[in-house]
Amino acid sequence: MRESFLTDNMEDEYIDIVTKEGKPTGEKALKSDIHSKGYYHNTAHVWLYTINGEVLLAQRAATKSVCPLLWDVSVAGHVDAGEFIVHAAIREVKEEIGLDLDTNDMNKIGIFDCFQCYPNGIIDNEFHHTFIAQLNLPIKKLIPQEGEVEDLKLVTLDAFQELINNIGKNNHFIPSNKSYYEFVLNSIKMTL
Repeated sequence: MRESFLTDNMEDEYIDIVTKEGKPTGEKALKSDIHSKGYYHNTAHVWLYTINGEVLLAQRAATKSVCPLLWDVSVAGHVDAGEFIVHAAIREVKEEIGLDLDTNDMNKIGIFDCFQCYPNGIIDNEFHHTFIAQLNLPIKKLIPQEGEVEDLKLVTLDAFQELINNIGKNNHFIPSNKSYYEFVLNSIKMTL
């Protein structure tokens, strides 16, 4: 069940706080407080790939407060307080691109810490619970969520590697997370 409040025309959900090691604390806070105070918390990342060896990238909306218009993970979002991580992943996929998945579609490949501070004051101390799943629908059938996703595109595995090789120069991916992207790419390659 999502418990949220509206502030400044944006939904401000409650999110569980975890320790620096990713263990539950039993406490929760509003997302705005999580990011202003730097509490550690969980996110769900879902990388979608096709049987033809393409990876779906999403461009973050121009209105996002962190990394606007950056091309990155297919779908990502915060895990709401009390929500199972895999359910958050499934919910985010439905919300952000209109695709229905279930737990059988998801393959968890790992948990990756991403501790970042941004010039606008946001402190993002996140654990990315990362899944891969096969995309069985044409990209034109996906519905990007307004305010979250600016655009979608498929790139080949070779193009994905080239984007990693040129990270920080091409508006794709967060440079400090290079090893994370390489792990994702290798995990998808092993699946195909």
